[in-house]
Amino acid sequence: MKKSEIILGIDPGLATCGYAVVESTGQRSFRLKESGAIRTSSDEPMDVRLKSIYSETGDLVGEYEPELVAVERIFFSNNQKTAVLVAQARGVIILAASGREVVSYSPLEIKKTITGYGKANKKQVQTMVQRLLGLNELPSPADAADAIGISLCCGLDANSAVNQQWEEAMK
Repeated sequence: MKKSEIILGIDPGLATCGYAVVESTGQRSFRLKESGAIRTSSDEPMDVRLKSIYSETGDLVGEYEPELVAVERIFFSNNQKTAVLVAQARGVIILAASGREVVSYSPLEIKKTITGYGKANKKQVQTMVQRLLGLNELPSPADAADAIGISLCCGLDANSAVNQQWEEAMK
């Protein structure tokens, strides 16, 4: 077994797509390797925007070679147009992660795993992410902070491959 596992967390979006690369260094032990946002301009054609998200996600997968890619599940609100745009971005993200195990979590699952409360606000999630990683400041931008939360949710998920391997190693 490896001494660590890499998780790429992604908060999908068309204009701003948050990402985070987190290393699981033991059960409930994590280190942030990188976080940021992929941004596209509404002035660009849709295919160019989606290609940019695909390409930059593929670059992250190629550079960090994550064992798991965790992508937030789409939250269907009243704005169906936004949901469709996010679904398109989510699709190219999953395609860029081809060959890797991809897992999905709902916003409620992420908030509950990170804070213990499924209806936590963004500030509460950012604060818990900061504490879990021992960061000096709240993570930003907000989309990157969300992606860090998604990565941590995956790493803390008792059913994740990462935790199953750690439990096997501890037997």
